[in-house]
Amino acid sequence: MSQDIDENLDDNLALNEQDCQDCKQDEQSELDSELAKVKEDLIRATADFENIKKRLEREKAEALKFANESFARDLLPVIDALEIAANLQSGDDEIANKIKDGINLTIEQFKKCFEKYGIKEIDTSGEFNPEVHNAINYIQTDEVESGKIATVYQKGYLYNDRVLRPSMVVIAK
Repeated sequence: MSQDIDENLDDNLALNEQDCQDCKQDEQSELDSELAKVKEDLIRATADFENIKKRLEREKAEALKFANESFARDLLPVIDALEIAANLQSGDDEIANKIKDGINLTIEQFKKCFEKYGIKEIDTSGEFNPEVHNAINYIQTDEVESGKIATVYQKGYLYNDRVLRPSMVVIAK
């Protein structure tokens, strides 16, 4: 009988060890799957962080690129007024001619400064482009081909390839 009890105990012990091993394997599987999920979440969070970081860097660069846009726009009427003054007829008056020369030099300095900061005059020779030109009228003329710019009323400017102010033009019919 004692031998039966010993065999029973040995069987129970073997079963308990097997159950314990099965439990450990189940726990290990659970821990492995949880670890895999945490790793996946970490990878996603890192990727999200990198994407946000890159987007913020692009937005910062864009903001810096166009930081002076309103200042540049405020200067356009000044150069317009100078160009109007430079185009006034001065006749043979020596003082008026010197003033006109000074105005033209000022205009050239403005244009060099504009170029330095990415401000360019919009080309108005040739075809009308609705993206950069604002048509204010149409005229019938034999001097210019139909669809091309006949007259420029106000110069337009680009700031880092973005329209700062469109050119106001008259189109030939």
